[in-house]
Amino acid sequence: MSKYGSLIVIAIVILFFSLWDEHFFTYANLSDILRSISIVTFVAIGVTFSLTVDGFDLSVGSTVSLTTVVTAAMMVWFEQPLVVVLIVAIAIGALVGLLNALLIVRIRIPDLLATLAVMYIVAGIHKTYTKGYSIYNNMPMPDGSTAPGVFNSSFLWLGQGKIGQIPVPVILMVIAVIVVHLFFKYSKWGRQMQTTGGNEEAARLSGIRVRRIRTAAYVASGVFAAIGGVLFAARVGTGQIDARAPMMMEAVAAVFVGYSVFGAGKPNVIGTFFGALLIGVLLNGLTMMKVQYYSNDIIKGVVLVLALAVTFIHLNKRRNG
Repeated sequence: MSKYGSLIVIAIVILFFSLWDEHFFTYANLSDILRSISIVTFVAIGVTFSLTVDGFDLSVGSTVSLTTVVTAAMMVWFEQPLVVVLIVAIAIGALVGLLNALLIVRIRIPDLLATLAVMYIVAGIHKTYTKGYSIYNNMPMPDGSTAPGVFNSSFLWLGQGKIGQIPVPVILMVIAVIVVHLFFKYSKWGRQMQTTGGNEEAARLSGIRVRRIRTAAYVASGVFAAIGGVLFAARVGTGQIDARAPMMMEAVAAVFVGYSVFGAGKPNVIGTFFGALLIGVLLNGLTMMKVQYYSNDIIKGVVLVLALAVTFIHLNKRRNG
């Protein structure tokens, strides 16, 4: 149960909703579930990187919001080409990661406190930048004119398009999960991140440049959050402020649910994916059952508590056994 419990729970939940509503277990609905979790999965992969080096990045949600409004502004306000928009978005994520690394690795502020501070700073920047307004095609500008640009169709395809019958965000998510899994399993940097998270002092004594490794992990966290922000803007076709609100909690829950997948007891990207899948299935099924949307946070919290309970009971047994 400690190894396959999470997968069994996912299977039971899918079976329950399938019996409840015949429309649940259809290709169209399952495709919608995977599309809906794709953005959260990218953000959760970022959190996985920070947790792998025994840190924690609370700023990923704000990074999503900032990149969402910046990418929208660059197209709608400044009519920039797609390549520039994507490069700037990734650079923003990397810069937020570097700021976190500066505070945590160099100044040695505890990660929770440092990333909490950065979360508020980034959230304030994106609201100040947009003056509290969402960005959309042909929106009115402060001087009374209309915004000159619109969302690039190629950009919208990233969030809304399909290759065959498979949504593009789902394909990108699967590629990201596979690449990150291979990175942690086979690459030198991936193994060094895991070693650093397991025992930083032992990693340092073995010759690993711990500061550089931890910095890289926080930069990766920011970059994946930025990709999540890009996909969010591409999916909804607007630059929404406070896109981070539900995403941060879902991403963290997905990562900690992932701790219990295959009895890993540690951050792992395959587990993160299944954690995101469980949350996506629950939210979709509850919507079909016409459960009020404001109850969703209760469900997310309960899932997170149960995942943490299973994980730490298993870890304590492993330590004591």
